[in-house]
Amino acid sequence: MIIVTGHLLVDPELRDDYLASCVSLVEAGRDAPGCLDYALSPDIVDPGRINVAERWVSQNALDDFRGSGPTDEQEAEIRHSDVHDYQLTGPEEPSLSESGDLA
Repeated sequence: MIIVTGHLLVDPELRDDYLASCVSLVEAGRDAPGCLDYALSPDIVDPGRINVAERWVSQNALDDFRGSGPTDEQEAEIRHSDVHDYQLTGPEEPSLSESGDLA
């Protein structure tokens, strides 16, 4: 399993509009084969921070989706990004069936 977590910083007055512009990205992520969870959320303490949390069944599933990242306009609004991928291994790791559904 791959965990993607971290945060983005945008100007506080742009955060709500930035998040609204990400709705289709979040929907696409959640619909992507191998996505277990995909969320962008406003931080409750820092008005310019957006928290990132994703879970994927494999690096391949994440890589297949990753081209659907921020648009150039969204990228220009990010003042700082601190987001990292972490690979977890264990006996209960989910996997994909040949049809692309969670097994």
